[in-house]
Amino acid sequence: MTQPVMKSKASVLVRSLTLLMIAVSSAHPLAAQTSVIKVQTDRYQAEIQPTMWGIFFEDINFAADGGIGAELIKNRSFEFSDPLMGWKMYNMSKYSLNKQSGSIQIINRSEENTANPHFARVQINSDSSLVISNEGFRGMGIHSGERYHFSLWARQQEGSDTKIGIALITPQGKSMGEAEVNITGTEWKKYTVSLLASATEAKANITLRFTKKGIVDVDMISLFPQDTWKQRPNGLRKDLVQLLADMKPGFVRFPGGCIVEGYHLDMRYQWKKTIGAVETREVIKNRWNDEFKHRPAADYFQSFGVGFYEYFQLAEDIGASPLPIISCGMACQFNSAELVPLNSLDPYVQDALDLIEFANGTADSKWGKVRTQLGHPASFNLKFIGVGNEQWGPEYIERYKIFASAIQSKYPGIKIVSGTGPFSEGELFDYASKELKALKADLVDEHYYRDPKWFLDHADRYDAYDRSGPKIFAGEYAAQSVSTTSPENKNTWLCALSEAAFMTGLERNADVVHMASYAPLFAHAEGWQWTPDLIWFDNLNAYGTPSYYVQKMFGTNKGNRVLPILMDGLPLEGKQQLYASASWEEAGREVIIKVVNTDNAMKHTEIQMEGKVKNSGTAKQIILKGDDASAVNSFASPQYIAPQEKVVSFKGQTIVLDLPPQSFTILRVKMK
Repeated sequence: MTQPVMKSKASVLVRSLTLLMIAVSSAHPLAAQTSVIKVQTDRYQAEIQPTMWGIFFEDINFAADGGIGAELIKNRSFEFSDPLMGWKMYNMSKYSLNKQSGSIQIINRSEENTANPHFARVQINSDSSLVISNEGFRGMGIHSGERYHFSLWARQQEGSDTKIGIALITPQGKSMGEAEVNITGTEWKKYTVSLLASATEAKANITLRFTKKGIVDVDMISLFPQDTWKQRPNGLRKDLVQLLADMKPGFVRFPGGCIVEGYHLDMRYQWKKTIGAVETREVIKNRWNDEFKHRPAADYFQSFGVGFYEYFQLAEDIGASPLPIISCGMACQFNSAELVPLNSLDPYVQDALDLIEFANGTADSKWGKVRTQLGHPASFNLKFIGVGNEQWGPEYIERYKIFASAIQSKYPGIKIVSGTGPFSEGELFDYASKELKALKADLVDEHYYRDPKWFLDHADRYDAYDRSGPKIFAGEYAAQSVSTTSPENKNTWLCALSEAAFMTGLERNADVVHMASYAPLFAHAEGWQWTPDLIWFDNLNAYGTPSYYVQKMFGTNKGNRVLPILMDGLPLEGKQQLYASASWEEAGREVIIKVVNTDNAMKHTEIQMEGKVKNSGTAKQIILKGDDASAVNSFASPQYIAPQEKVVSFKGQTIVLDLPPQSFTILRVKMK
């Protein structure tokens, strides 16, 4: 214990004077240090690409099935490894059934239908009834007053006269909407009916009650809300797509990610199997099904209800460039590391060429005709294609060369995205960077899942990059609050703030960095495997994390040209714990200034705009801030950290501004 010290009159006087100075400083902010930032408003530098800020989509965390895909029934075609996973047959007293009321058999017809080999044969032994139910993806999200479209393929055996009663059921067994289907004939036929929901429920189930003695075969049992994105049948979940559209992304990268590679090559993403009628799309096990022992998901499969056609549509809908990634003949090197021999790579290369034709080909070309038949005669205007995801080493470079040669020969206007592997530095990264530079690669994908300090320390990462080398696609990045792959990671305000600081460095170097996207995008609150994630959702609701708002603020305040923004003649890059970038937006004739204050103290700031172009004396200020570095958004407080806007007025060429502690501020300054 520290011993007490007797205070002299002199020491008391010194303490009193110190308190007085603190009080004066607090009362008069100008007495504190002023940070002077200069923006050169007429010195246009690098062009900012329309694709600068985009979206990375991967089917992880139940992002597709159970997520953006609006299908509510899990295992709708009985193709999971356990064909009845998600389904239950009730021989329970509450349904007035006994154990002899009927049975379900799974029939395998693989010889006649390799894409969808299984269907369920339901035998009803009496004229009472048999009930089966589906649990959905951690339940079904049902909204009161909304209409839901039910469909199934069915046939019955000769002599049967089966009716199916469909009901939406609460966890307590109460009906929230009912309809009935009469099965007729012995040939496969699609039956449809709609139900009107009378209540809102996050954990609903659906039941199918088979009545009258007989045998009926059923397959592709489906339930969709009518109110999908753009009201499309078999469409996308509206609220999730709206969150993406609000970001105004420049591109959508799909379908991943490691999911492109697969644990083994037979689990890789094969785009041709994901287009056309949904009942012809082959279901496979999702590679995240058992990847993480801390979050196993035995029911995680890919139905490809959201396939390549839907991804292209999504990109078009939200005004983004499509960026498909295709397998380069290498399975995930963290898993099996299975390789296709170089002399057997032709089918993989042909898939890439056919994909470009599918996206851009004329209606009379082989794959352009397929696109036209699907309902999209116009080109999807594909400009980019990615070869491989996170592969590394000489094996990747050898395969990249073969793909690049074939694509550049047939489609010289297509930009090819290559990769440097999973790490942001080190031997594997250095090797790939050197080789791809020598090959004059178009765009090189770099990934960084690091702690917040790394992002702050590397805001200048691209300042010294070779301007004559490949352009950069910052394809996957997210600050990790604990460590990469830790299930304890949170989407904290500190993580988001460090990402904002890093992104000012990406924008300042827009002559090198042409694309960037946070990853992963979506996470189901009860079905996630990886954290942190940009957007969280459950069966009824969704919210953006602080990182989402950082991405949105950059995406909706991009500009066309970089402007110099300096302190003491140098980029800020952490000077006085400030990070900044500036740009010019031609359409609105505005200077857009982004400043990140990572200090725990407020920064009194003068932003001096230099140049011949004069301002109008008003600016829109957008502020994202948090009082606690560990703060997060949640379902209970979805906008606990969210942007706030106001208009500020000023005189002359200087904006006097107090930057809140731990804040991200954007100023849009109107110019005359």
